[in-house]
Amino acid sequence: MRPSGRQSHQLRAVSFEPGAARYAEGSCLARFGDTHVLCTASWAAETPRWKRGSGEGWVTAEYGMLPRATHTRGRREAAEGRQSGRTQEIQRLIGRSLRAVTDLKALGDNTLTIDCDVLQADGGTRTAAITGGYVAMALAMRYLREEGVIKSDPIVAQVAAVSCGLFASAPILDLDYSEDSRAEVDANFVMSSDGRLVEVQGSGEQRAFSRDEFGQLMDLAEQGCAQLFDLQRTALGR
Repeated sequence: MRPSGRQSHQLRAVSFEPGAARYAEGSCLARFGDTHVLCTASWAAETPRWKRGSGEGWVTAEYGMLPRATHTRGRREAAEGRQSGRTQEIQRLIGRSLRAVTDLKALGDNTLTIDCDVLQADGGTRTAAITGGYVAMALAMRYLREEGVIKSDPIVAQVAAVSCGLFASAPILDLDYSEDSRAEVDANFVMSSDGRLVEVQGSGEQRAFSRDEFGQLMDLAEQGCAQLFDLQRTALGR
């Protein structure tokens, strides 16, 4: 029995609230159980200096946790004067994941910045940020088309992410903190809706794991991402 009481293949209660931030070109409040991440997409009619003249746009991401997103207050990274290695690693992952399903040439000389702010954390903040960040990005792309900034939709597929792990030697889907902190094996899968893998992060936290066990985790991830794709489409009204 999982600490959460869920079945091994069961996601947490997941919801996406589009338009959660009034001023952003696209926004979404992603809830994965008790993990809540506000994702906003902001447009700039320019590209980074190193992209200028390439005929391509850019999609990037920033990630952060509010001080009381966890049980005890954490110091703001701005107060520390620098981002942690974890923050940098996660925001780069989010950016890579969203660019993997974006035709940057179709985006033109424009940049979208996806800000993912963790309001409350109970495990899986990076997977929630990627999955909710896609909804925010899709809404921003819709806005740019409606405003005549771009002619066609640069998004070529959906992208979603979910965690899987081995808990008491059993494969489970979408770990919350109580499961993640005690998992023997922990992995994050980022997948596109056309059936391809974008990124896999996996580690043996307490022991090594076999190819068969990895296959079981990947099967669960495919099932979970299929459900997340459906929820994304519902949130976007298509």
